[in-house]
Amino acid sequence: MRGPLDGVRVLEFAGIGPAPFCAMLLADLGADVVRIERAGDDTFFARTDPVTARGRSALPLDLKTPDAIELALTALERADVLIEGFRPGVMERLGLGPEVALQRNPRLIYGRMTGWGQSGPLAHAAGHDIDYIALTGALAAIGPTDGPPVPPLNVVGDFGGGALYLALGIVAALYERERSGAGQVIDAAVVDGTASLMALFHGLTAEGKLSLDRGRRLLGGDAPNYRCYECADGRYVAVGALEPKFFAQLLERLEVTVSAEDDWAASSNELAVAFKLKTRDEWTAFFEGSDACVAPVLSLDEAPSHPHLRARGVYAELDGIVQPAAAPRFSRTPGEAGGSANESGRDALRRWGVETG
Repeated sequence: MRGPLDGVRVLEFAGIGPAPFCAMLLADLGADVVRIERAGDDTFFARTDPVTARGRSALPLDLKTPDAIELALTALERADVLIEGFRPGVMERLGLGPEVALQRNPRLIYGRMTGWGQSGPLAHAAGHDIDYIALTGALAAIGPTDGPPVPPLNVVGDFGGGALYLALGIVAALYERERSGAGQVIDAAVVDGTASLMALFHGLTAEGKLSLDRGRRLLGGDAPNYRCYECADGRYVAVGALEPKFFAQLLERLEVTVSAEDDWAASSNELAVAFKLKTRDEWTAFFEGSDACVAPVLSLDEAPSHPHLRARGVYAELDGIVQPAAAPRFSRTPGEAGGSANESGRDALRRWGVETG
């Protein structure tokens, strides 16, 4: 078996951001994914990213032509899952909306990925990751005390709140279909998923156990025992010694006397002076094997060479590109980054039983 989703057929309509990443995750876990790309479209938003487009075959189609639409409809009849990431109404205007699709295939799981969702005052407005996480309170909690909020790449919104929630919805809908025999539509919005990711903070702030105010964020880089410190070589280490026993070990090894309960700024300044005495890699070796919760802040290029990540095989090299391996891990049916999609989209659809002309 080629992964836990072996045998699941997915029809993906090419887009950017969270939708293709979701399709990548499903392909990594064994799903048979055919990606429909817009023929003749060479804009930035139509270009294929070699990592998030891995593990599936591609079929260029001009969806403005009746023949291409009919081929897409025939393909979705044989699919288990459809993924699209257009603005609300686009698939309907093409004649590929959920109502038509589910009439042709009542068992279809129709996954829709947007930033704002299929309904609401902003549903048809343009937006990107930074806008979506801004509305949910996530962005306001990230960044320096004396500066503007800092977008955490597009990990929290597009990929965390978007792609992962769409993938969870698809897997849940496939499980439910085993009982009901019926497909359904999944409205996965980045704002919904990001709000869900903030659940812990809603609970802890409501109880007064945690603050997200600038200068008082325990998990936001303000506390001396949970932040990054610059080293002698200009690189950084990350300190995550939240628990008192771990912070005590950190202080003992640094030979510094401060308290995480005292003035955070003053305590952080004292630790900052201490960390400037050695380079990042020297500190990494110094704290190796301890419970002081100190880790080097690695660049994207450095990460694959870290001994722990290398030992676990966290990264793989495919087509000359170092990239994340399949996750999570399964004991009997492991996934595979890249899979075995070495055929054209037309060949893949013929294998599904679709005549492509």
